[in-house]
Amino acid sequence: MPKLKPESLLVSAGRPHTPGAPLNAPIVPASNFLLGEGAVYAREDGTETWRAFEEALGALEGGTALGFASGMAAAAAVFDRIPLGGRAVLPADAYQGVVALAEAGAAQGRWVLERRATEDTDGWLAAATEADLCWIESPSNPMLVIADLAAIGAGPRKPGGLLVVDNTFATPLNQRPLERGADVVLHAATKYLGGHSDLLAGALVVRDRDLADALRRTRTLQGGVPGALEAFLATRGLRTLAVRLRRAEENAAALADFLAGHPLVQRVHYPGREDHPQHVLASHQLDGHGAIVSLEVAGDATAAERVCSATRLIRHATSLGSVETTMERRAAYAGQEHVPPNLLRISVGIEAIEDLQADLDQALAVLQDGRTCPSPRTTHL
Repeated sequence: MPKLKPESLLVSAGRPHTPGAPLNAPIVPASNFLLGEGAVYAREDGTETWRAFEEALGALEGGTALGFASGMAAAAAVFDRIPLGGRAVLPADAYQGVVALAEAGAAQGRWVLERRATEDTDGWLAAATEADLCWIESPSNPMLVIADLAAIGAGPRKPGGLLVVDNTFATPLNQRPLERGADVVLHAATKYLGGHSDLLAGALVVRDRDLADALRRTRTLQGGVPGALEAFLATRGLRTLAVRLRRAEENAAALADFLAGHPLVQRVHYPGREDHPQHVLASHQLDGHGAIVSLEVAGDATAAERVCSATRLIRHATSLGSVETTMERRAAYAGQEHVPPNLLRISVGIEAIEDLQADLDQALAVLQDGRTCPSPRTTHL
């Protein structure tokens, strides 16, 4: 059989093959097993529910996949690889949960932390020769900046140094960083892989078997293992990723164009638009431009919050990657000081595009009336 395309792997990988077995790997809510040959304890040995998810994701990314209890649990396992007093480099625009983790370790003296602009390819190439960990998001959260993964991945690295790419926004359908030289790929499976706002899960995918074994040991010792139901839901979500993502991308492209022409929008950030500063790189590197659109409304933080409070179809909520469209003001959260205060990040879902455009149009109209906004939030994702 010829090599399957990613859309086919999504549907076929990780399924049972024994005649008479269920078509889908079942939920195995087991913590321990009868002693003898085989598994002993789920935290150490996993279950067939975990293995289905890991097999499918590994096939998509082209490596060995490990499931985790959350994206942050997966990130913590990677940071645990940094030697005491080592050096970690993060993007200037990055998910604030990872930034908080990195800053906490730096404050404790565990490593030295440095930040680089995502688009600064020369800076990343120079940093990689001295850093123990180079952590890249592309597209970045929430500014949608693109890193030149092929150039950075092909550059020299410090012996033992790791190049990690957070592939949550792009998904394995749009880019596979291991093919471009990354050592580790991270997914917050809570987002696009799960796709229905009903689970917390994370994953790492690596090329090197020894590194996979080391990360698996870390997962076992730290206990950051996925739950049985979460692993099942993540695998089920993978099966429909292609149809969900492509529909959401179509909506995102249309919504970005609509917003770019709106008189109450100052700027739109979307890699699929020709006015994006890295549109050419994004089009070359990505198989699709994704379903996240960031926009800067006319006005300040208060104006942006008023728009969020006025939507009717679009949900005013955090997180992303689900079938429903969500929107929030990212600068409302600590650690996002670099984000324009009037920027809204929209995770575009699969609703009818006409309804999404109409909802945003009426919500933006509140900038011309006196409706009030809710209090800023203190939690974040």
